Amino acid sequence: MITKRIIPCLDVKDGRVVKGVNFKGLGDVSSPVELAEFYSSCGADELVFYDITASSDGRKLFTDILTETAKKVFIPLTVGGGINTVEDFDRVLKCGADKVSVNSGAIRNPDLIPRAAERYGNQCVVISADVKRVNGVFKVFAKGGREETDLEAVSWIKRCVDNGAGEVVLNSIDTDGVKGGFDLEMLKAVSDAVSVPVIACGGAGCAEDFLKLLKTLPKVDAGLAASIFHFGEVKIEELKKLLSDNGINVRAI
Repeated sequence: MITKRIIPCLDVKDGRVVKGVNFKGLGDVSSPVELAEFYSSCGADELVFYDITASSDGRKLFTDILTETAKKVFIPLTVGGGINTVEDFDRVLKCGADKVSVNSGAIRNPDLIPRAAERYGNQCVVISADVKRVNGVFKVFAKGGREETDLEAVSWIKRCVDNGAGEVVLNSIDTDGVKGGFDLEMLKAVSDAVSVPVIACGGAGCAEDFLKLLKTLPKVDAGLAASIFHFGEVKIEELKKLLSDNGINVRAI
């Protein structure tokens, strides 16, 4: 039986972890280095680090903060933000990342995914899609959710996977920070369309939301969240016990 993963997310802006609602109203939380060390020691299965304004600011990811964060992490680390070239993949991996997440860069240059997969392997390439309903259609947004594209989300994600992405992080802008539960409709559409691991992101408000996600959508491989972990509303050890007690296979702490 495949082990389901619990993944905290560090949204980093100007060297600090921040969190908002629907990708807006960002507030300061903590140091990414301190939070990464904490999560690495308390049972998180992986960690995601996003430099959330790198693409919108038109700059490269802050590698100094990333390097310090990676030194504190002894679980797989996925990094994204401002990834536009194969050289960006190389730079981030050399800073300590295990996987590289790409969003806006792949929208601008769809050849980035197959080129990176060829050089580093599919397991290293993660397509992160920020998706919002627009007139009933799942549409992909770029630049940290700030810019709507013409791309329909499910077909875009499937194209990226067919081109070499080995994992999908699906970020629902509609449910981000709302704490009303994961976007099960959106997640089902994507997980039914691809054969690689899908990570659910956006909407977790309590431990039961993870249980509902993984019971309802067994094809989803992991649940990702930020504020409920950052502020201690859900403790990873207690969440894993709840999942295990309800027949969900998780890695022991």
